[in-house]
Amino acid sequence: MARSMSGESLMSRVVRIYEAFGPEHRAVTLSELARRSDLPLATASRLVNELIDYGWLRRDAQRRICIGVRMWELASRAAPTFGLQEAAIPIMSDLHAAIGHHVQLGVLHEREVLYIERLSASRSIRNKVHLAGRLPLHASSTGLVLLAHAPAELQEAVLAGSLRALTTHTLVEPDRLRSSLSEIRRTGIAYCPGYVDECATGIAVPVRAAGGRTVAALSLVLPNNASARSAIPALRAAGLGISRLLGGATEFRATA
Repeated sequence: MARSMSGESLMSRVVRIYEAFGPEHRAVTLSELARRSDLPLATASRLVNELIDYGWLRRDAQRRICIGVRMWELASRAAPTFGLQEAAIPIMSDLHAAIGHHVQLGVLHEREVLYIERLSASRSIRNKVHLAGRLPLHASSTGLVLLAHAPAELQEAVLAGSLRALTTHTLVEPDRLRSSLSEIRRTGIAYCPGYVDECATGIAVPVRAAGGRTVAALSLVLPNNASARSAIPALRAAGLGISRLLGGATEFRATA
């Protein structure tokens, strides 16, 4: 594979170009892309033009660079979460119609939550999470459900690491987090008022596949008030419905 004078491979440079995009950077200028990918402008320009020729990148009406439709098509075909999303979306749609606020589906990726589906409405409470966005595992209802059912080694690694507070309500003390994870395993639900945003409450339940393995977390983001708890039965039913389609548990069972 062709390498630059610095010894860096072509593939690693292309990967850096793609990693320059994100929920807050869906369309960028060439100079911004070169800066974010730490590439010389001439190198970025050459690689971008080649990727545009393949349909893996594109330019919008303002000549900004975006992910190409061809790349989206290939990624969608091969997405490891495709079966999960296919099972979840109809049930998420029904839950969203009933609740009227954000409904999200997140999976564990390394030490973060990766949000793979989200349904929203114009009147929904503000939400700091975007589709394909990420949050630390300790900081949100979705993340806490996933962390509660993660291997013990991952739990200890997260608890021993840097626990950043997103608000004054985010749990950052290891002992309190251990207690919270135990409670989530016991009750099957994470209730997190003000953890990500002072104005919002996150509530999440596990989604299980065959063998009872937790493969995702289904969550709601609601206004941070006393009425938020009234959505728990509908959320729990939706989580069980998705789990049933995936061959998981058909009823809630507390775990130690």
